[in-house]
Amino acid sequence: MTDSVSPGSPVDRKAVIDAFARRHRFKWYEALPWVLAAGCYFIFDGYHALGAQIFATILFALSLDLLIGFAGIVTLGHAAFFGVGAYAAGIMAANGWQEPLSQLVVAAAAASVVGFASGMIVLRTAGLTLLMQTLVVAALLQELANKWSSVTGGSDGLLGMKIDPIFGVFRFDLFGHTAYVYCLLVLFIGWLIARNIVYSPFGRSLTGIRENTNRMHAIGAPVDQRKIVIYTISAALAGLSGALIAQTTALVGLNTLALSKSGELIIMLVIGGVGQLYGAFIGVPLYMIAQDRFSQIDPIFWYFWIGLFMIFVVVFARGGVLGVCGRFLDRWRSR
Repeated sequence: MTDSVSPGSPVDRKAVIDAFARRHRFKWYEALPWVLAAGCYFIFDGYHALGAQIFATILFALSLDLLIGFAGIVTLGHAAFFGVGAYAAGIMAANGWQEPLSQLVVAAAAASVVGFASGMIVLRTAGLTLLMQTLVVAALLQELANKWSSVTGGSDGLLGMKIDPIFGVFRFDLFGHTAYVYCLLVLFIGWLIARNIVYSPFGRSLTGIRENTNRMHAIGAPVDQRKIVIYTISAALAGLSGALIAQTTALVGLNTLALSKSGELIIMLVIGGVGQLYGAFIGVPLYMIAQDRFSQIDPIFWYFWIGLFMIFVVVFARGGVLGVCGRFLDRWRSR
């Protein structure tokens, strides 16, 4: 006679806790992106500046994936927080405060405040109304940046930005050597934050909200509060990304708040795979490298080739590159 374990028994609870602990443990393959990034520093010596922008954009895409992929909050205005972070760091640099790490802190704080304030309003809605509300927030901030030219530089952008060496030692150079390592380290910290959120009980509740909001309400979960919390955290990470771009390029303009910035970000996530935590690490490099190559091959109609590439991904790579890899591994295991 076999022993049976009733649901809710101590043994059953222990099994559930052990299962969550195993999910939270680091896997060997999670080191691959970081080993590859470190290797690229030595292999592609002339592309450090591009690499720094890729890392900063990965952080931007990762922040959006927390919303779309895990909480089910679809937005077209995520560039609002990216732009706020970029302008916060840029305004500080242009007005004499040139220490880069404190700029990151201020940028993240400013973006999180905007995220919290706007989230209290836009997250009361859903569906198409939510999309339009997030778009309006970004449009309002872009118009504010355009009109407040005495502070933001308006359509000319911020001028006179200077960034001090990191810790007074590591100076930003034209070739992007320092920027590459700097952006990679900040990305790593952002990834650790996102990973801990995803595999925590809070992160599991976000997945429940994405799958069935009504059921989460029925079991007593504070749905509205958790959506505002993840919206604020996502905004802070996007602000960090904007600050990195501002610091490493010494340029902040109205395009940081543009709709096209949010649209490109969604394209990158679709290419890599939405809701898989590592989709940003695949989609962003593929998109930015393809953009760089296509613009050199066909400087006028390069966006046509980007669109053709997107159609190919949507038709033949359902779930993005990671989705294809996952299905391939499942078939290989089944055999």
